[in-house]
Amino acid sequence: MKKTIAAAIAVALLAACGGDDEAADTTTPGTEAPDTSPVGTDGPPVTDSMPAPDTTEGGADGVLNVPDDFATIQAAVDAAAPGDLILIAPGTYNEAVNVVTDEITIRGLDRNEVVLDGNFELDNGIRVLGAKGVTVENMTAINYTANGFFWTGSDGYRGSYLTAYRTGDYGVYAFDSINGQLDHIYAAGSPDAGIYIGNCYPCNTVITDVVSEHNGLGYSGTNSGGDLFIVNSVFRFNRAGVVPNSGSYELCYPERETTIVGNLIYSNNQPDTPAIDVALLAMGNGIVVAGGIRNTIERNQIWDHDKAGIALVPFLEEDPNDELPTTDEWELTCDEAKQIRPVDPEGAIIWESYENRVVGNELSEHRQYDIIMAPAAIDITTMNNCFAGNVFGSAAATAPADLETLAPCDAEGTGDWAAAGTYDIFAWLAEEHPPSVDWKTAPLPDLEPQDNMPDAASAPASPAVGLPAPIDIDAITVPAKTA
Repeated sequence: MKKTIAAAIAVALLAACGGDDEAADTTTPGTEAPDTSPVGTDGPPVTDSMPAPDTTEGGADGVLNVPDDFATIQAAVDAAAPGDLILIAPGTYNEAVNVVTDEITIRGLDRNEVVLDGNFELDNGIRVLGAKGVTVENMTAINYTANGFFWTGSDGYRGSYLTAYRTGDYGVYAFDSINGQLDHIYAAGSPDAGIYIGNCYPCNTVITDVVSEHNGLGYSGTNSGGDLFIVNSVFRFNRAGVVPNSGSYELCYPERETTIVGNLIYSNNQPDTPAIDVALLAMGNGIVVAGGIRNTIERNQIWDHDKAGIALVPFLEEDPNDELPTTDEWELTCDEAKQIRPVDPEGAIIWESYENRVVGNELSEHRQYDIIMAPAAIDITTMNNCFAGNVFGSAAATAPADLETLAPCDAEGTGDWAAAGTYDIFAWLAEEHPPSVDWKTAPLPDLEPQDNMPDAASAPASPAVGLPAPIDIDAITVPAKTA
């Protein structure tokens, strides 16, 4: 029994993510720390030295121009009314912008030349505080101590054609927010995750056409899910790729019902990124489900990882705020779960990964296994994860062996679980990983120009209402490997 608990504690430390507070292959990994001076500075001078213009109101057409009408983005945001469009001219803006007005659109005229620069001192590039329906699009945020773009407590949000580069926590971050869409995003250089969705169920959110690289985690999602789709995106050169997880340190647990389909996930073994502790422990994996439930992992192309393409593992929470939720509580919405009074479990708890569906993925070039399933303190046969139609290409396909026979989807399993073996978690834990690199100086690929939003100057305001846009999951096929 003592050995079993020790194993449980060890395996559970493997993966989890903190969260407290593009399809185009356009970049290549670099080996030198780039010049972190602002990019795209041929426009107006830095906004904190700009004199205030005579105009203090936006035009009658609902368009507020920065800097022509307002010297700073913050001044334009403060003057905006619901439905207004804020257009930002090329230039470098040393601002930390807070947004509290519903249904405004904040748009750069050129994604690569409208640059919010935190100078390693300011916390968030743009932070939306409880405002509904706010769209932020077509700009770049660099050198912020916390996040590039951040929505919290928002019903309706969209981040589109955004670049987040060298940030101290997350690149693009949505917390306790629902009915959203993140698309055409490039995120690099965050210790935690390039893209993060947390504390929502049902989230009703789509992440699509994202490239996330050289972060601790490409994606992390604590206690998020329910109509949450991660599709048609690229996660590469992070410590670990895509990491949905559960934990009572945030609300709305457990993590559940995230759909991960049609993504390229490769080479997440990067040793020189900034990284929080769990990113170090999860290093070398494509998708790590850490105590997550009822996720769908389907039709992804996953290759070149030091450990596994897909790993379903537990998470040990050493100082939890509540007991584990019961099975019937898995069905509660986030709003309903918030009404339940927490109970002190008086000790650590272990989140197991249950009822995940792993189907039709193509996996190859993994140094240990294509798929790992490793419970901690429960009988492996009670996890009810299922596996079917995956294409294996590594020397050892699954651990335990023959998972598709033992635990098939939509059929009765056959075979001998006892003979199938187990994954040696102690060997994983015994490995040493390169330490985190300071996010301010970590080597990153040069910040190449990213695709601009079409018709940024002429497109009307696009408040984030009626989102996300419909997506045909069944039409998504396994993407081909990139060179």
